[in-house]
Formats: sequence, C-alpha cells, structure tokens
Amino acid sequence: MLYRRVLTARPQGRAPLFRELIVNDILMPKATAVWLVDNSSMTFDQIADFCGLHPLEVKGIADGEVARDIRGADPISNGQMTREELDAAQADPNYKLTPQKSRHAELLKPTKKPPRYTPVSRRQDRPDAIAWFVRNHPEITDIQIAKALGTTKATIDQVRNRTHWNATNIKPVDPVSLGLIGQLELDALVKKAAEKRQKDDARRDAEAPEGPSLRAAEVAEDARPAR
Repeated sequence: MLYRRVLTARPQGRAPLFRELIVNDILMPKATAVWLVDNSSMTFDQIADFCGLHPLEVKGIADGEVARDIRGADPISNGQMTREELDAAQADPNYKLTPQKSRHAELLKPTKKPPRYTPVSRRQDRPDAIAWFVRNHPEITDIQIAKALGTTKATIDQVRNRTHWNATNIKPVDPVSLGLIGQLELDALVKKAAEKRQKDDARRDAEAPEGPSLRAAEVAEDARPAR
C-alpha cells in the first residue's frame, strides 16, 4: 500500500509534521516519478500528488540527488494512468490526476486460502484420519484437524466419543496414505502443535510455586506425634 504524506499545521518556528495516510495502490512510486520527470512536463506538485511522494523528493529526483539508480516505470503501460489524463495534466498545472487501478495490483493482493476440497470418493476416509489424529497426536487441536482434513468439529467429537454412525468400522489410518493431506503439511502441523505444547508446559511450570507451601509445612508439623 502507498502512504501519502499530508502536511498538518505546527506552531510557528517548528518543523512541519507529516501524517501518513493509506490512499491507493501505486506500483513503484519512485520509479513512476522518475519516468514522469523524464517524460512529461508535469509540475513537481502534480507528480508528488500522483505518486504519493513529497514535492522535495520529486525535486531531488529531477536534480539527480534521489533515485539515481532507479529505472523509470511507465504508468501508462502499467495501467495506472491514461494518455488523455497525462495530456490534460501537462496542459493544466492545477489538474489533479486520479490514479487508475493497476492491472498488476490484483496480483499483489494476498489471497485467502479456500477451504480444503476433499473428493467424494475419499470423504468416507476422513473418520479414519480423524481417529489417527486423536490417537497419535492429542496435542493437535480440533480446529487444526478440521482445517487440515476439511471436516467439522462435530464430526471430530463423534469420532472421539465413539458416537459416529459408523463407529464400529472406524480404524485409525495415516491421513497421508489416504491422500487427504501431504506429508510436508502434516509434518508442519505436528511441529507447530508440539512447539505450542512445549511453550504451554513451560509457562505452566513457571507459574507453579516452587517446593511445598508454608501451609503444607504447618499441616505436616501438626500431624507429627507429640513426645
């Protein structure tokens, strides 16, 4: 995301304060500014406003003091500006450019992993995989199992409590051999759960009092037979 600096008021005699606001998705703002400085007659303020830079940064680019080794990026070929808007900005120094949504911006957005899809032919094997997790890796939470196998917490509870409609035929089977999960993914899941359990155990040990309490010592003293 691009951060645009907005000038705010400050007491007289003090340096200006800049506040950063997220405004749009401009790819390579400095490279775009380099291209506009070299290939257009836009003002520094126009370029700075479009690229989300400070006008002094744009002036530094024009003077060769900033972004010397950065190769210019054409905002027209990137889909961030139209030729018509560039011509309008060059004709009118007060014209404010509106960045277009780049066709490359969608590729940079983080994609949410879709729910795991299990083929119909293998869905009947999920109870066996759940039973394997319950028996061999109790440190793995139900939420992690559900996410890994694409099942529900209710099904996991039924398998664990032997209330599943097919409980008599459920046998623990490695989910990798069933093709429900990859070996690397399983190893990462087990490692993550083991590390979390170790941290929880270490925290629990740190919070536990060291040695018998004073109350326990007093009880033991009272229980000692008198001479």
